[in-house]
Amino acid sequence: MFDAVTVIIPALNEEQSLPLVLADLPVVGRTIVVDNGSTDATAEVAARGGATVVSEPQRGYGAACLRGLAAVRERIEQGGIPPQVVVFLDADYSDHPELLPQLAEPILQDQADFVLGSRLTGRREPGAMPPQSVFGNRLACFLMRRLFGAAYTDLGPFRAIAYLPLCDLQMSDRNYGWTIEMQIKAVRAGLRICEIPVPYRPRVGRSKISGTVAGSVRAGGKILWTVAKYTWQRPNLRPP
Repeated sequence: MFDAVTVIIPALNEEQSLPLVLADLPVVGRTIVVDNGSTDATAEVAARGGATVVSEPQRGYGAACLRGLAAVRERIEQGGIPPQVVVFLDADYSDHPELLPQLAEPILQDQADFVLGSRLTGRREPGAMPPQSVFGNRLACFLMRRLFGAAYTDLGPFRAIAYLPLCDLQMSDRNYGWTIEMQIKAVRAGLRICEIPVPYRPRVGRSKISGTVAGSVRAGGKILWTVAKYTWQRPNLRPP
């Protein structure tokens, strides 16, 4: 049933957690792991786990996601069938990959275009999200609600979106603004959006963002900058 689903997993030095992610992931049409400049065996363990491995040496979450989408386009240009759904999730095993059907099925059944896994309405294990991360997510969702009329509760990385509408969003952010850019553009494009609560657990290893003060500050600043950018920018997207 999930042959029409492609999964994109950005990964930076996740050799310990990535095998767990791939083992829990349901069988899908294609799994792409984007090695974002790892210095460990991330690429090797991804290949052993059956994933397609592509490289994006420029560090940045958005850059890795964009490289994964480029790999999807390359397969299509070579005669492959476009996926119906693209799922994004993290490589650190904080998400629950086995819940992919809950995110993908509303799109496969033509009930939604974009399904976001909300950690803030789901069950969070102790230590899974530090206070600054919870606050930052709530602040970003408050701003999106006031400025764009968006009823989001989280900026969760575990998300599914229909491939063709995703192409129309013309995603461009190459680092911390990727998730909020998608959510703002999805609202402006008139996509059918729904959220589902998802559980969240402490990641394997140390977070590159919320695990450090500097990372939290950079991420928060970029998110606020992205909100300001799209507040002043005239929408130019067409509905799917």
